[in-house]
Amino acid sequence: MIDQTRLLLQLQTWGQQLGFSQIGVAPVDLSSAEPGLLAWLAQGFHGDMHYMARHGLTRARPAALVPGTLSVITARMNYLPSATPEDWQAIEWARLSRPQEAQVSLYARGRDYHKVLRQRLEKLAQQVQTLVGPMGYRAFTDSAPVLEVELAQRSGLGWRGKHTLLLNRDAGSMFFLGEIYVNLELTPTEATESHCGNCTACLSACPTQAIVAPYKLDARRCISYWKIEHEGAIPTDFRPLMGNRIYGCDDCQLACPWNKYAQRSTLPAFDPREGLKAPSLIALWQWDEAQFLRYAEGSAIRRIGHERWLRNLAVAMGNALRETQIAAVKNELRHALAQRTDHASPVVREHLQWALAQEAVD
Repeated sequence: MIDQTRLLLQLQTWGQQLGFSQIGVAPVDLSSAEPGLLAWLAQGFHGDMHYMARHGLTRARPAALVPGTLSVITARMNYLPSATPEDWQAIEWARLSRPQEAQVSLYARGRDYHKVLRQRLEKLAQQVQTLVGPMGYRAFTDSAPVLEVELAQRSGLGWRGKHTLLLNRDAGSMFFLGEIYVNLELTPTEATESHCGNCTACLSACPTQAIVAPYKLDARRCISYWKIEHEGAIPTDFRPLMGNRIYGCDDCQLACPWNKYAQRSTLPAFDPREGLKAPSLIALWQWDEAQFLRYAEGSAIRRIGHERWLRNLAVAMGNALRETQIAAVKNELRHALAQRTDHASPVVREHLQWALAQEAVD
C-alpha cells in the first residue's frame, strides 16, 4: 500500500528542488471535457493543426494514450526570468509601441521549455520509484495529445482563465505545465475555484480578437498560431494587426490583472539569451541561416526554421515602415528589406514585397 499523504508531500518537496512551482495529482476521467473538445474541433478552431483532429478524443483519455494510466501527476514551473522587474507588464506594453524593436514572447527568450521540463519530470518520476518501486510512466510537456490545462485545473494548480490559459492566484499565468502519466492509483489533489469574475480584459486586449468568447479560442485568428504553427503565407488581413510581434503574443497575459502576482523562476535556463534581450528587427533580419541556427540553438524558436523566421520579421518590418515617422529608420528598414529581394523562398519574397509596399499605406 502507498502512503498517499507521505508520497504527495515528498512529491512536492522533490518538485520544488527540481525547480517546479507546484505539484498536483489529477484523476484520469476527463469524460466531461469531451463534448467541449469535440465542439472546438468541429468548429475548425484548430486551423491547420490537423494532428489535433487526428488524435481526437485520445487527448481526453489518458489511458488511451498510455495504456494502464491510473493517475496523472501534474506540475507547473514559473518562467519569468529572476531579474524581471515589478513593472514588467508595463515594460512589455511599451515594447509593443516601438515598431522597430522585435517582440518575442517572454516564454521563448530563454532555453526551450520542452527540454527543461521534460528532463526534470523524468527525474521526478525516477524519484517516485525510490518510494513505490518500479512503475509504468510517461512524462509530457506540450508534446503529446494531452489536455494539459484540464488536468492542471482538476488537480488544483489553478483555474482556466477566459483566455483558456491556466491561472493561479499566487502566480498569474506565467508558467509552463507538465504531466507524468503513472500506473498508480493516487489520491487527486483538490481543485480550486475560478476567480475571473466579470473581468474580460484578456478578450479586449487580443489584437486579432482570437478569444471569440470566454474560454473559447479560435486559433485561426491567433497571432501565436500564425507566427509559430503555420508554415505558409500569413493572411494579409492579419498582418497589420501583428505589429512588431515576431514569435508568439503575450497580450492576453499582459492584460490579465492576476499577472501582477506572477512569480520569478529559480532557474537560469529561462533568462533571456543574447540577441533576444532588446533586439531590433533589422539586427535579427540580418541573421543568415547559420547564424539563426547558432543563436536559436536550444531555444523553442529554432523549430520554426529560418524561412518562417524571415517571414515573421518581414511582416513586422512592413508594419514598422508604415508606422514609424522617422525618415532615417524608414531608410534603414527599406535598405535591409531590399537586401533579400532575391531570397530563394517564395514565401519570404511575398512577405518582403508586402512589407516594402507598406510605406505607401496611409
